[in-house]
Amino acid sequence: MIFVALGSNVGDSSAILLRAMDQLERLSSGPLLRSSLWETEPVDCPPDSPPFINAMVGLDPLPGETPETLLKKLKALEIQFGRKPKTVPNEARPLDLDLIAFGNEIRNGHDLVLPHPRAHERRFVLAPWAEITPGYVMPTQTLSVSELLSCVGSSQFARRAP
Repeated sequence: MIFVALGSNVGDSSAILLRAMDQLERLSSGPLLRSSLWETEPVDCPPDSPPFINAMVGLDPLPGETPETLLKKLKALEIQFGRKPKTVPNEARPLDLDLIAFGNEIRNGHDLVLPHPRAHERRFVLAPWAEITPGYVMPTQTLSVSELLSCVGSSQFARRAP
């Protein structure tokens, strides 16, 4: 199973994420697992950044898919939804797609690190993920997603979006 975190804090973020999930369904060989939409505070973003809407999807890889080929497709989808090249780290954006885990694959490259190196610390990743696969254990971790979520401090705000 592959896990992709979605985020948006520009435009109609809820609608953007729902449309992006529909597009991601085409990249899965089986039904897409979809979390609820979550309203979350910006983490490590420029001052006065608007709140995010976040979600998590789980998909089954297409035949021959690799983490690298999927990452290219995710970046293309971000551009399709209006993402521009970064001028400031973690700036506001209409769509952010992060490849969090790709089965048991481990990567430590310049463009791709798997599993995502900070996913286990971020409520905005773990809360929606715990909805769809609470017992999943990432490679390099010993705790499940739901156990990791219970370890994240309460300083990070996350609630289901209305």
